Order: sequence, then C-alpha cells, then structure tokens
Amino acid sequence: MFPGVNKRQMDQMMKKMGIQQQEIDAKQVIIRCEDRDIIIERPQVSKVNMMGQKTYQIVGEEHEKMHNTMPEINDDDIKTVMEQAGVDKMKAKEALLSTKGDIAEAIMNLTEDEQS
Repeated sequence: MFPGVNKRQMDQMMKKMGIQQQEIDAKQVIIRCEDRDIIIERPQVSKVNMMGQKTYQIVGEEHEKMHNTMPEINDDDIKTVMEQAGVDKMKAKEALLSTKGDIAEAIMNLTEDEQS
C-alpha cells in the first residue's frame, strides 16, 4: 500500500487510527443494477471498518449480464385485461407490454381511451 512500510507496520498504523480490516472468503460478488448485473468472479473482498463506517473493497474479474427488459406476459393476464377492458387479445397484450405487465394500469389506460 505504502512503499517501505511492511504489513505489520501497516496493521499497527491502522489500529492506532481505529481502522479494522477483515478479509472475506467470497466465491462471487453480484451488484444488481436497474438494467444489468455486474458479476465479479474470484473476488478478493476486504471489509474495512473505520470509526463505525463499514466499506467493502472488491478486486476480481468483472463481467456484466443485461436484464431482460421485456416483461413476461402470460395468457391469464391477457384474458383478465380483455375481459375487464372489453378489448381484443392484441390490444390487451399491447397494453400489458406498454405498462410492463401492470394489469391494473393496462385496464385503466384502455378504459380511459374508450371514455375519451
């Protein structure tokens, strides 16, 4: 970390400053984001506690996995929207896709369109 300072000296300095470091034996670290997962394979994870504030340092091989942004629409959901909004299958499915699978919002949008 610092040139000319061995691990024992570093541990003593950290202890004096109230810093505790702990290695964590992790197999994989996954950071979930809105649109993707960041996956870190074979990580080296250190937990650092500095005056009650815990932080994690992660080093490893990173790759990303994108989330499926299309909602899963099943036949029961389509049937419910068709019956409640009085529309055909295609309109019901389009409404569900546009609301990311939210049945109530799809019905409300379709019935508001009819009333306008």
